[in-house]
Amino acid sequence: MRIGVSLPENLLNRFDGIISQRGYSSRSEGIRDAIRGYIRYYDWMSDVKGERYGAISLTYNHHQRGLADELADIEHEYIGTIQSTLHVHIDKDNCFELIVVHGEGIKIKELTERLTSLKGVEHTKLTTIVPEL
Repeated sequence: MRIGVSLPENLLNRFDGIISQRGYSSRSEGIRDAIRGYIRYYDWMSDVKGERYGAISLTYNHHQRGLADELADIEHEYIGTIQSTLHVHIDKDNCFELIVVHGEGIKIKELTERLTSLKGVEHTKLTTIVPEL
């Protein structure tokens, strides 16, 4: 099946560089591989259950209107799950945030998905571990 996708030039240029370095024969092959990776990550996220410790990392453009307030509001809703946060200014436009979490995996996943869906959030990654008994 064919689809059309609009991408910013800088994102496409970076993607083209990666597919060239990795030896893909076409953009389509690289896009298929990227989609498979996204699906695997989604499947892994769907299985985050039970007590977990973890970290959510995210980058975002702090100029996005209302984003800082939305992030703070969501983080306050999960005050029982969030153990600590670290905020770093990457450059004049972008911030990196690391959120240390502990609690029910489903709640941690829910928090991660809410943060991911915000306009202006450019990257999120959840890593969790099950505490040793």
